[in-house]
Amino acid sequence: MSDLPTLPVTFRPGTTRAVLLTAAVAILVVITAVAMLLKQLSPAERLSFVVTALLLDAVLLLLARPKVVADEDGVTVVNLTSKRRLEWAEILQVTLRSGDPWVFLNLSDGTSLPALGIQPGLAKQRAIADARALRALVEARSVASPERHQS
Repeated sequence: MSDLPTLPVTFRPGTTRAVLLTAAVAILVVITAVAMLLKQLSPAERLSFVVTALLLDAVLLLLARPKVVADEDGVTVVNLTSKRRLEWAEILQVTLRSGDPWVFLNLSDGTSLPALGIQPGLAKQRAIADARALRALVEARSVASPERHQS
């Protein structure tokens, strides 16, 4: 299949990530500048402004973390606070239904894993294309190695 992406491939919400990272820089610069420009603040108060900006940035960086990485051996799903490695045979289905906030991976153990690295938020068409590409990879891997697909 020539439509399959070349492995390894990383799927992540590029537009959302760019917005979050830009906001993180802007927040840090603006709050730090305000802290330095307010003459009536003590050094401890200025430091508290900067620490607050850094805490806000930490949250934004956490929100920018999700990605899905597919390689020859399987898929790594990185969500906000977790990371899970899956073999191709563990993934039964890739779904992104209308209204879903992100892709879901239906797994061979009967569970469903959200994959926040593919989300239609700010770039719906890109998310749909990424979901289709990941679905094609899963289907190609399960057909190419049916013995790996068995439990």
